[in-house]
Amino acid sequence: MISSVRGTVLAAQGSTAVIEVGGVGLAIQVTPRHALTLRVGSEAFLRTALIVREDDLSLFGFAEADELVVFDLLRSVTGVGPRSAMGVLAVLDPDQVAAAIATEDDAAFRKVSGIGPKTAKLIVVSLAGKLVVSPSTRAAAPVAATPVRDSVVLALIGLGWPERTALQAVEDAHAAATDLERETMQSLLRLALANLGPQAVSGK
Repeated sequence: MISSVRGTVLAAQGSTAVIEVGGVGLAIQVTPRHALTLRVGSEAFLRTALIVREDDLSLFGFAEADELVVFDLLRSVTGVGPRSAMGVLAVLDPDQVAAAIATEDDAAFRKVSGIGPKTAKLIVVSLAGKLVVSPSTRAAAPVAATPVRDSVVLALIGLGWPERTALQAVEDAHAAATDLERETMQSLLRLALANLGPQAVSGK
């Protein structure tokens, strides 16, 4: 079992990263937002899950340990394969998954491509009580993913903020924005940057 990978990033595009380990390039499936944080030529450490099938060996990689935990729990649900589990993590972070399950918000999972109403409900029922909602997680359902929201998140990640920080800033901005501001990337990005403040870029 390959539980983690550390090596040089050879490529990172879409939902695939190639990490060189001992002279061998390993193709690892990651979320699109995670791929954007990986820089070619730099070292990366990923926690991984190796999925073995009769005709395929696939590695799935994660930046945080709790993402791997959620990935494994999602795969334990009937009808949820590794790609669907990654699809959930591309839309919701672990705290948002926990909050959706705690509030029985199966609609949050129906927004994921490949997950229908029956499977979404099954996720909520099967994982009830198995994930802890962190104190900082809002009781309300996660903000629905939209092209504008996703674009702002990716822009913030590109500017150097961690994915989780970017997601929270966009959710806060979305909650405070008017309907018109939510429809344009420039307006929502401006609000998110105002929430983050200038001190957030010090680590870039």
